[in-house]
This record gives sequence, C-alpha cells and structure tokens, in this order.
Amino acid sequence: MPRPIKDARRRLDLETEALAALEAARAMPPGPDRTEAMKRAGILRNAADLRGSLMRGGGGRRKAEH
Repeated sequence: MPRPIKDARRRLDLETEALAALEAARAMPPGPDRTEAMKRAGILRNAADLRGSLMRGGGGRRKAEH
C-alpha cells in the first residue's frame, strides 16, 4: 500500500508554478541568481511531470498485442 503524500499539490498547480518561475527567471539579467532561478523552474517542471506519471499509474510502455 502506497503511503500518502504529505504535500499533495495537484499537477496543474505545479505546472503553473513552474511556468511562472521560468518566466521570472528569463526576465532576470544573466548571472548566478538567474542560473539558480532556472534550476528551480526545472525542478518544478520535473516535479509536475513526475506527479502526472504517478497519477496515471506509472507503468512504462506496454507491448502491442498481436
């Protein structure tokens, strides 16, 4: 039995947050702060993708039936 996720934000919320973080990072001037902001946006995007695959059931590719 899977254990419950404490911070059960919906995928859509994470996607929205990731897009907002990416837009904010792109508006920053080049430098270490922008780099960190871009990393954070990427982490949020990965979390949204992972959350979506968990909600779908995960399993990898399925074999085609012949």
